[in-house]
Amino acid sequence: MKRDHFQQENYAEKKRLREHTDSPLPKATHKGGFFVAPLVKPMASTEERLQDLRNRKSRSEMGGGQERIDRQHKKGKLTARERIEILLDEGTFQEIDALVEHRCRDFGMDKDIIPGDGVVTGHGSINGREVFTFAQDFTAYGGSLGEMHGLKICKVLDMALKTGRPVIGLNDSGGARIQEGVASLGSYAEIFFRNVRASGVVPQISVIMGPCAGGAVYSPAITDFVIMVEESSYMFITGPEVIKTVTNEEVNFEDLGGASTHGAKSGVSHFSAPDDESAIQLARDLCDLLPQNNLERPPDKKTSDPTDRSCDALDSIMPDQATKAYDVVDVISEVLDDGAFLEVQADWAQNIVIGFGHLGSHTVGVVANQPKVLAGCLDIDASDKAARFVRFCDAFNIPIITLEDVPGFLPGTSQEWGGIIRHGAKLLYAYAEATVPKLTVILRKAYGGAYDVMSSKHIRGDYNVAWPTGELAVMGADGAVEIIHRKRISSARNTEQERQRLTDDFNEKFANPYTAAALGYLDDVIEPNQTRSKLCRALEMLLDKEELRPARKHGNIPL
Repeated sequence: MKRDHFQQENYAEKKRLREHTDSPLPKATHKGGFFVAPLVKPMASTEERLQDLRNRKSRSEMGGGQERIDRQHKKGKLTARERIEILLDEGTFQEIDALVEHRCRDFGMDKDIIPGDGVVTGHGSINGREVFTFAQDFTAYGGSLGEMHGLKICKVLDMALKTGRPVIGLNDSGGARIQEGVASLGSYAEIFFRNVRASGVVPQISVIMGPCAGGAVYSPAITDFVIMVEESSYMFITGPEVIKTVTNEEVNFEDLGGASTHGAKSGVSHFSAPDDESAIQLARDLCDLLPQNNLERPPDKKTSDPTDRSCDALDSIMPDQATKAYDVVDVISEVLDDGAFLEVQADWAQNIVIGFGHLGSHTVGVVANQPKVLAGCLDIDASDKAARFVRFCDAFNIPIITLEDVPGFLPGTSQEWGGIIRHGAKLLYAYAEATVPKLTVILRKAYGGAYDVMSSKHIRGDYNVAWPTGELAVMGADGAVEIIHRKRISSARNTEQERQRLTDDFNEKFANPYTAAALGYLDDVIEPNQTRSKLCRALEMLLDKEELRPARKHGNIPL
């Protein structure tokens, strides 16, 4: 009798809800502390049960409904499911937790239940390689993260860690779901914890495709790469209204946390794209360069570019005057397979260039000083940028090619007071810690502590060579002569003539790579046109390199 009474009551509630909703399925009801899904009628046929399942799945797929989907499209944005369709190979998406519902009963939320709870999760393949993904659905609760929404993402991260597969998150969320209070915050923290556990184990890529504010920003910040969509995505801890109230500053969303701001000023994002489709394609391209996990090598890419190709253009790329600049990207493109180079953080800390390419079909990471900006000096931002990239490459078995032309660390009170010592030490630490193949080419200047830092033989560079234009010294000739020969110059009859003579003598001794080669600090001095062929041969030799470090929990990098 009790069972019959329950069924009758359930159907009465179902009928009542049908009168108040346009949804194809009635919403769940709350009874005695539990949410009860509407039941199909007693003794329902198999076909009726199948139709019931299809209706439930259909409602989940509609997210917040057609009206909100249309609103998303009018903004030039795709829905969560449309984004996943572009991200993954056709027909490979396997959804997980499509029928999950929130458990909140406050503020009328018990009468507003959307299956899926505002996030689409699952797995599929990118060019035949399996990945896990989640896409926040702005049409459902504004993509806000509640308890169950967060736990869905946690499940994906757990499965990715168990199976050794990359995770790609498509973020479009209004932040924590206020109605769920601390339960929402708890799910955020659960995600953060898993992001940290997965760091250095499986690649994690975040694509910001809408708002990402407050605590929501920390998950993407922990991941390996952040891609932002121009003019439709933004990230910040506190919004413009709070900033105006607290500090009286007036700033709009784009200037505070848009793609251009984080791409050029803060360095939070690594790539930007003009629209949703381009951002997702960039994520696919990035996945193609990376291994599935830290126990694998990156995939090779077939090329018809000969490994012994002569780079004749490099013989004339270096200016005759040491103070003149050139574009190091031209050197990178000439050396890599087919001239293809995916630059990372191209608009931030432009005095150093980082990115991915292939050398002899193998994925490599490139770090190069850029003489066009600040003469290629290392400063605070450049040190941070390169250090994080080097550590990523080391974590995922990606060999590192370093192209060096650095006159030293950038001088000035702002740098010293900003902690250039600590930040520069990060890059030194990252290179010294790395055990992947490290190949270094000194193109021109290699002065002072910056010479040591940039993957020198002394911090265990595996293959170190220089062009004939290489200059390895504590500092440039002019400054060195003023320090070493100050008294001699001041007492000379013709100070300018004596200064020039001493400068020429210093250059003869140090403005070349041969002293370092004689000491064994360089493995070779090569003609620029041989750069590609020498690096390809050395890389093939080093691919099976094994290098152990002392057992420890972890080091203490100077953060």
